Amino acid sequence: MKRTKETISGYSPDIIAQQREKLKSLFPEIVADGKIDFEKLKLTLGDDLIIADERYVLNWAGKSDAFRAIQAPTAATLKPKRDESVNFDTTQNVFIEGENLEVLKVLQKAYYNKIKMIYIDPPYNTGSDSFIYPDKFSESKDEYLKRIGDKDDEGYLTKEGLFRKNSKDSGRYHSNWLSMMYPRLFLARNLLKDDGVIFVSIDDNEVHNLRLLMNEIYGEDNLVAEIVIQSNKRGQTYKDIAKTHEYLLCYTKHFDVDLNELEKGVTDLTYKDTIGEFSIRELRNRNPKFGKFNRPNLFYPIYVSETNKDSEGFHLISLLKDQRFNIEVLPFNSEGKESCWRWSRQLVNKQNSNDVATSPVVAKQKRDGGWNIYEKYRKSTYKAKTIWDETSVISEKGTIDLKGLGMQGLFDHPKPVELLMKAIRIGSISEDIILDFFAGSGTLMHAVMEVNKEDGDDRKYICVQLSEKTHEDSDAFKAGYKTIADVCKERIRRVIKSIKKEIETQPGLFQGNELDLGFKALRLEPSNFKIWRTDTVENEKDLKKQMNAFTDPVKGSSVEDNMAWEIALKSGYDLATKLSVVIISGSPVYDIADGEMILALNSINEKAAAGIIKKKPARVICLDKLFAGNDQLKTNTVLQMKDAGIEFSTI
Repeated sequence: MKRTKETISGYSPDIIAQQREKLKSLFPEIVADGKIDFEKLKLTLGDDLIIADERYVLNWAGKSDAFRAIQAPTAATLKPKRDESVNFDTTQNVFIEGENLEVLKVLQKAYYNKIKMIYIDPPYNTGSDSFIYPDKFSESKDEYLKRIGDKDDEGYLTKEGLFRKNSKDSGRYHSNWLSMMYPRLFLARNLLKDDGVIFVSIDDNEVHNLRLLMNEIYGEDNLVAEIVIQSNKRGQTYKDIAKTHEYLLCYTKHFDVDLNELEKGVTDLTYKDTIGEFSIRELRNRNPKFGKFNRPNLFYPIYVSETNKDSEGFHLISLLKDQRFNIEVLPFNSEGKESCWRWSRQLVNKQNSNDVATSPVVAKQKRDGGWNIYEKYRKSTYKAKTIWDETSVISEKGTIDLKGLGMQGLFDHPKPVELLMKAIRIGSISEDIILDFFAGSGTLMHAVMEVNKEDGDDRKYICVQLSEKTHEDSDAFKAGYKTIADVCKERIRRVIKSIKKEIETQPGLFQGNELDLGFKALRLEPSNFKIWRTDTVENEKDLKKQMNAFTDPVKGSSVEDNMAWEIALKSGYDLATKLSVVIISGSPVYDIADGEMILALNSINEKAAAGIIKKKPARVICLDKLFAGNDQLKTNTVLQMKDAGIEFSTI
């Protein structure tokens, strides 16, 4: 029998602790978060016990505090970091550096019900994780900000100040993790569209609790699947039973959401070639909601070789027309209307072969003399709409993905790009927004760009990552990356360079594709405006001081560009909104969403006010201090805006 190691102590044995351990071994069901539930012990022993309002419910120590974390408002904003961005003014992709709970709150107004898909890879709660959880609400706001906002001299968040290690020795080990996850998942659901879907990676440390948590927030009827992912073929060999897998939970916001097909089930293996049996599926997209009108990148010619064919009558195809491949086939439906292919040029090129027997894409002539393009299937009989092969994507491939970008060793256990690409294909289509608020190494951003490259669509991403310092002994720190967020941003820069190079070397494959090869970098920061603090007012002197400070509500360090982004975001405009400076009657103003809203943050006069009115914006916001000493100008401006049907307000 294997003996366990014992630590030697100068103290006598803890008798009470030993007795508790005996109880735990006899009745494991009475243990929760490392503590004994004596009410459950009574029930286990058959004692009569009345429990008020018995019902099936997920509960834990600190759940009420998790709700307080949801309800606590934030005045924070997002500060543009142009020098860290790629194509800041034109891209619609977003990377946000900051604590994700606060960021989710900041995004609530602008992105409510706008996100199509969410993917997160949160801490697995292995006993060595350090993360934030709401564990103290009796402290003041200043105390809280001081505790979680500790930064080093350069402004980076430190583990000692921001993170708290969740050791298994803690009596609230599982509760702490649930308290961390609950408010984030709750706020994330608000952002999902009604037909939205969320994927969460997890291992067996918390998969049971996560599922109960997701059932409570998203509804157990909305569970699509608990997908098994092979994480390591060899397994964790240091354990008694080598664990080789982890999980991917998939939930929809509503039970009737129709997800995209990943792989159609095959019910009939009709044909046979030199490799074996196969079935076929038409490559033309039969769904009437898709066609050239909304998928122009998937409407292109495929050329067929009349002479290169097999005994079943399947012909070889090509994307290039020449003397050998001279029969043009376009995706028209049975009524002669323009449809589209299910695969992009890039994917057809990637899968195609010079041998009919090995090529997954082939052509076959119809009875009327026309041609169909088919995809071959070589799988056994399935009936499910979507098949997810648990061994097709191995988690350790994520390390290989980083190595391919010259970033090996910079991040531990990154998720594989192909795993997220499969989720993206299921959960999103063109122009959808995809969110990841545990961005890590940036795999989601990488995957979105790869899927867009394949199918020519233009999905957008929003990724959030803490500016957590890299350890001084890590390869990332030695390579010059001070934070994990820095690693994440560098990864996507390298992906962008790689795709640009691919486009240059194979321009024909990307014809018609206008890929968004950029990202806006922003950072979570305190508001640019002074916030009224009633908790600091204890007497008349404090009140007078507070009122004097609000003669000018703008903080002294604020920059106009940052103020403009904050006002736009808090007015409900998303981060892809066009924001630019224009000159109206000699005064610089900010134009938001092509004139829908105008911000006057620098100066205002009668000519400028009249010029703004001529532009007919829906809303105008002006700094109140610009009217200082000129009440008549303010009064006239208010009346003129009202007469013009323009919503006018001051800050």
